[in-house]
Amino acid sequence: MTDAQETAAETALRTTGGAPPDDVEPAPIPLLEPREGIPPVVASDDALAEVIDAFARGTGPVAVDAERASGYRYGQRAYLVQLRREGAGTALIDPVGCPDLSGLGEVLAGTEWILHAATQDLPCLREIGMIPTRLFDTELAGRLAGFPRVGLGAMVESVLGYALEKGHSAVDWSTRPLPEPWLRYAALDVELLVDLRDALEKELDRQGKLEWSREEFDSIAAAPPAPPRKDPWRRTSGMHKVRRRRQMAVVRELWTVRDTVAQRRDVSPGKVLSDSAIIEAALAVPVNLHALTALPGFGHRMGRRQLEQWQAAVDRAKALPDAELPQPGQPLNGPPPPRSWADKDPAAAARLSAARAAVSALAEELNLPQENLITPDTVRRVCWEPPAEPTVAAVAEALAGHGARAWQIEQVAPLLAHALTATPA
Repeated sequence: MTDAQETAAETALRTTGGAPPDDVEPAPIPLLEPREGIPPVVASDDALAEVIDAFARGTGPVAVDAERASGYRYGQRAYLVQLRREGAGTALIDPVGCPDLSGLGEVLAGTEWILHAATQDLPCLREIGMIPTRLFDTELAGRLAGFPRVGLGAMVESVLGYALEKGHSAVDWSTRPLPEPWLRYAALDVELLVDLRDALEKELDRQGKLEWSREEFDSIAAAPPAPPRKDPWRRTSGMHKVRRRRQMAVVRELWTVRDTVAQRRDVSPGKVLSDSAIIEAALAVPVNLHALTALPGFGHRMGRRQLEQWQAAVDRAKALPDAELPQPGQPLNGPPPPRSWADKDPAAAARLSAARAAVSALAEELNLPQENLITPDTVRRVCWEPPAEPTVAAVAEALAGHGARAWQIEQVAPLLAHALTATPA
């Protein structure tokens, strides 16, 4: 049994079957039912008011999760929000029936929120008025503690000894009414988050990483919403095959039309037209409807009006003057790709090689992923444009300017300061 499992066994979990024994390595106990049963779905103002009152009177941190309909609906809105708190039990809230949860967010404003992979759920929670000021991310905590598998199911199993059902994570959560097995799955997702948080906190404290984790959690909670992505059409899967500017214009036109249609119909863009079909059309630049129909993704199942819509987009791209065609790549915001450094700047390549080796060794020593010790992008930026004098203080200042946390700077700055003195072989 791991140290984390030992600390978890001390929490005396109140779940079906009791806590796993702590004297042997037990098989995981299937977690089949929420401890108070499946709560009714909250979909009215009156029911929401009762939940707000109950959670305001609850104590301790609140476990929070959200289910989206990725792959089915347009955007990343929440279609179910699950919460659990001591003294309040579990609540399942339908954001379609209750689109404004700011009242609930307000009564929980000063409470620690426990989420798993918080950055995935915070954007959709923010849209409905749920904005934490303090949080504990159990997935990130698992990374910092050195767990090899940090999915919720894997963490609950390895830390607490329970097996969560895995069958409904990718279903269409916009379905109404939501089937009972899905609601059971959703309720169980927050059933043990508080217990998991407590066990991970003890493990992080044992490893001397608790303050590190708090800095990370505070950084996530304080981060502003991500700005809209520039030229999102460039992220079309298979874009690396598209070399010519005219072909890029076809991708841009098709992507834009697809996005408009998907938003209007509230369906996933991939259900309107696949990325692979967009790339096929861009590479072929079909001259007419007959040529378009012959391409993969534009077969007989597609109606004539749809085909005409896609061909019109292709034709618009073909008619653009050269000056309005997209450029081959996005403007670089930062250093060039590392593979080109040896030719462009051999000294920078030597610095980067030394820095990567030092960061890798330290991450292994600390038993955490390299990207959590310091982001690769930050390392590249410091190595490409190092301080004039590569002192530890100067490197620390540069790291802070790139958003590194205090604990990261303390660990990494001395290593990078030394790496910045490396010279080409």
